[in-house]
This record gives sequence, C-alpha cells and structure tokens, in this order.
Amino acid sequence: MTTRVLVCDDQALIRTGFTTIIDAQPDLEVVGECGDGRTAVALAARLRPDVVVMDVRMPVLDGIEATRLLAGAGAADPVKVLVVTTFDLDEYVYEALRAGASGFLLKDAPPARLLDGIRAVAAGDALLAPEVTRRLVGRYASRVAPPPVDPDASPLTPRELDVLRLVADGLSNAEIAATLVLSHETVKTYVSRILTKLDLRDRVQAVVWAYRTGVVG
Repeated sequence: MTTRVLVCDDQALIRTGFTTIIDAQPDLEVVGECGDGRTAVALAARLRPDVVVMDVRMPVLDGIEATRLLAGAGAADPVKVLVVTTFDLDEYVYEALRAGASGFLLKDAPPARLLDGIRAVAAGDALLAPEVTRRLVGRYASRVAPPPVDPDASPLTPRELDVLRLVADGLSNAEIAATLVLSHETVKTYVSRILTKLDLRDRVQAVVWAYRTGVVG
C-alpha cells in the first residue's frame, strides 16, 4: 500500500527536495505541498494524507499551531505529523511534540532517515532522532517540569522505568532489547504497557512525560 504524504515547508527548494526524494520511492507518494500551516490544514482535510511532513517556522500559521489542529487532542480526525527542524528551533520542536506531532527529524538528516521516518510514523510508530532527543526535549521540558515524581510512587514497574529511560534516550525497540538482553517482542510489550498505564498516545508523548516528571533528567 502506498503511503500518501503532504509536504509543508515555506522554502520552495526544501519542498522540492523532499518531494523528489519521497516520490522516488515505490511505496511513497507526495499528494500535495504547501508553504504555510493554514494551507497545510486545509489540504490535509481535502487530501487526507497518511503523513504530513511539517516545518515549524512558517508564515500565516506556524507548524506548531498547524500540528495542534491536525494531530492535537481536539482534532476531530487526526493526521500523523512528522516535524522537520534545525538545531536553532529546539524550543519550537518541544512545543510541536506537545501539540501532537508523532516525531521529529533534523533537516540535515540523510534522505534515508527521512524516508524511514515517514514509514515509521505512517505505521503508527513515533520517531525520535537519537542524537537530538536529550538536546531538544530534555532542555526545554526541564523549564516547565513539575517537581520530579517519586519512582516508587510511579505506576510503572522498575523494568518499565528502565525501558522508558531508554526510549527517552532515543533507542529503538531493537536497541533496547540488545541493551536489556530482552527479546524484541518483550520490549514491544513493555512499551505498550507504559503507554497504556500513562494514558499516552505514542513514544513521543512518553519521552515528554519522562522529562517533565523528572524520570529522566
């Protein structure tokens, strides 16, 4: 099945580059592109893409507000959003994750990572770039975090907390399995339990929760 993608970035050159990379894949198709968040929301309602590749800083309506409208708690028919950004937009990315984005990548990421990210988000997984997880989420979550929770009072078991900390480090299920010497299926079960216990939608929300509550510092 082909994954339908909407590309939203105010720089035409970047839109063209993303579109060229994505359309070259037999399982991916760009169904639309635009340069501002308001148009992205309108196009998403009309085209119903599987994934929106969203810039953060744009005119008319920025990517954070567009993400909230497309994927936030109040969205009537949520659409998966993959945010792309640069290092100087750290705080905006954190806000985008809180708004409902399913993940983020840096604009200078290799094309293969962009493609893998789109596929992962379309499949219902969340994508966290390992090299920027702590730099982006940790730095800004700490500014608004409540007092750290007592791990003993957490609804999570010690092993689930171990898994959550590795998720917050940006590790994939396979990497977590290797680190904790567990099977891949066992890790998937732990991640599912964590999301259920904390009433979270995906791994991105789990990472934000971990930093905001002080489970990861």
